[in-house]
Amino acid sequence: MILNYKFQNFMSFRENVEFSMLAPKTKVKNRFPNNYISSDIGIDVLKTAVIIGENAGGKSNFVRSLSYLQSFFLETEAVKAYRNIVNANNNHDFCPKKNTTLQSFNIEIFLERDTLYLYQLEIDFVGIVKEAFYFKNQAKNKYKKIFSMERKDYTIECENENQCTSSNKCHTQATISYLLNGPESENKIGESLEKAANKEKSLGLTITKFAMLGNEHAIAFTNWIKNDLCPETNMINYDIYKSMKGEEEDFRILHDERYLDIFRMIDHSIIDFKVDEEKPFSKTMIVRKKQDGSTFSRELSQDSNGVREFFAWAVQIFKVVYENKIVFADEMDRVLNPILSDKVISYICGKKHFGQFIFTTHNVLHLDLKNYMKEQIYFITKDIETLESELYSLADFPEIRYETTKIYEFYMKGILGGTSIE
Repeated sequence: MILNYKFQNFMSFRENVEFSMLAPKTKVKNRFPNNYISSDIGIDVLKTAVIIGENAGGKSNFVRSLSYLQSFFLETEAVKAYRNIVNANNNHDFCPKKNTTLQSFNIEIFLERDTLYLYQLEIDFVGIVKEAFYFKNQAKNKYKKIFSMERKDYTIECENENQCTSSNKCHTQATISYLLNGPESENKIGESLEKAANKEKSLGLTITKFAMLGNEHAIAFTNWIKNDLCPETNMINYDIYKSMKGEEEDFRILHDERYLDIFRMIDHSIIDFKVDEEKPFSKTMIVRKKQDGSTFSRELSQDSNGVREFFAWAVQIFKVVYENKIVFADEMDRVLNPILSDKVISYICGKKHFGQFIFTTHNVLHLDLKNYMKEQIYFITKDIETLESELYSLADFPEIRYETTKIYEFYMKGILGGTSIE
C-alpha cells in the first residue's frame, strides 16, 4: 500500500508534489471505520482517495508520473530525464545543458503487513543523480539504509558545441562515475555493483540489480512496483485499451465467479456472461434476465458504452479487493452515474484487503464528507499564467468542518481551487 508519494519537475508539475494515503491520527477516522485498514506495525492506511480538478488541470499527468517511475523498473535501459516530460517552464533551450532537467521521485510503501520501504530517485538528462533504498519493520523505528548510489562526477561532450536548433540535433555523450554506499557494499553484491558503476557509462536502476543478485528487500519492492502498482491512464476508451493489451491475468479474473458480483453493479438484470477467449472485451456475450424470467444475450461490443467500459474497469476493482493491487484510475467514472460510483467506492471500502483505489474525476458529487475523510479528497489546479499544476488536500483547509454542507458551493465558486474559473 502507498503511504506517501512525492515528485517534482514532471510535465505540468514543476514544484514538489506531495500525496499521502495515511489515515488521520485524530478521532475523526472513527466515523469512517471502513475507509482505512489498520496494520500490526502502528499505521492506518486509506483504501481510497479521489482527485478532483478541471479539464487539462494535470490529473492525468499525476497518474502518468507513476507510470513513468514504473517504466524504469520494467525496462533495463539507461534511466534519464527527457526534455518532453520535464516541466515546460524548465525548458528554456533546445540544449539540455541549459535546462533544469533534474527530476525527483520519493515513494514510501507498506508491504507484506510488516515491512515499510522508502525509495528515492533523482535523475537528469545525463542519468541517475542519486538513488537510495531503506526499510523498517515498525512505524516508530528509524529507516535502515539498504544502499545509496550517488553520482560523483560527469563530463559532457557535445557535437554541436551547445548550438542545437532542435531537440533531434542534440548529440551528447556523458562519461559518468558513481559512488555506492550501503551495508552490503563489502559483500559480493556490493563488489559487483561497484564494478558496474565504475565502467563510466549510464546505468539502469541499482535496486533492480540488487533484486537480480538476490536481495530480498529489493526483490519485494521491485515486484511490488512491477506487478502491484497499476497506474491506468488512457487516451481512448478503456474497454478498447484493455482489448489491445490482452493480458493473461485479465482472462483469469474474468473466469473468477467473484468478478460477476462486481460487474453486476452496473446492471442487476445481468445474470451471467460467456467470455470470448480471443476478444473478451468486445465479443463476450452478456446474459440478461427479463421480468418474465426469460433471458437474452448481447455481444459486449453492441452494449452501451458504460457497460463496455465498466466491464474493463471491474477487472481493476477486482484486483484491488482480491489481489491487493494499487490502482490509479484516470477518470474511471466519466461514463458512470454518481450512484454507481458510490457503489464502487462502498464495495471497495466494505471489503477487508490491502489494496487501494485512487481515481481522478470531474464529478463534484464526490465532495461528500459523509463518505470520505478530508484526507481522501484531493484537488488539482493549474495556474492560468504559468500553466503549472498543483496538488493539495481538502485537509489543508482547517476551516472546512465535517458539519459543513457547502463544500460543493465552495468548490464551484473557486474557493477551494481546482476549477477553470480561477
